[in-house]
Amino acid sequence: MTNNNYADPGNFFNLDYRPQPRQDSDLLQQIGFIPGLKEILMLRQVHALEHGTVWVLSEGEKKLQNPILEGRDIQVDNETLGGLSTDRGFYLYGQVDRLDLKRAVFTALDRFKQGEWNLAIHPRCGTNLSVAMLLTSGLILGTHLLLPRSPLTQLFGAGIAFTTASQLAPDLGKEAQKYLTTSVPFNLQIRNIARTTDIWGRSAYFVGVEWVDCNKT
Repeated sequence: MTNNNYADPGNFFNLDYRPQPRQDSDLLQQIGFIPGLKEILMLRQVHALEHGTVWVLSEGEKKLQNPILEGRDIQVDNETLGGLSTDRGFYLYGQVDRLDLKRAVFTALDRFKQGEWNLAIHPRCGTNLSVAMLLTSGLILGTHLLLPRSPLTQLFGAGIAFTTASQLAPDLGKEAQKYLTTSVPFNLQIRNIARTTDIWGRSAYFVGVEWVDCNKT
């Protein structure tokens, strides 16, 4: 969870790569025989679309509440909204109108195709937490093995490991999202948006998607 409602995209979301619309389609053509590959590619694109939708919904609500924000080049995050991605679509949690959600999903897709790839990266993504936990565990284990076994030295090493992980995790989490857990949704087409419950029984909207081969569009 982030405590920042407003973020400067120049600081958080400076993506230094140029995704290609056919990249996942071409990958499927080349090595599509690998079991589960299409589902993984779908999940990464859905994950990006989930983030983009949350950004668009957040921007709309916050700018209505704060007219002074209109026209400013910022990212706005509504922390009451959340999502969960699957390879068939994503769940959207929080108070949102269905028409607003539909508009946000299509707006996010549009903005992705216009080059706003920064929408794929979100500071509250679970990827960031996973990276932070893995990095912290690894550094603590490393200091434990490398430093003398005295309690004071071990405590000092754990503190250094924790501090270092806290500093590195946000940027590494962003990189992990950029290259591993999200992909610009060039191949997604919206199938349906419906109110439902997730596997834990929580109420949510589900945005269903289907794969569209870029070679056929």
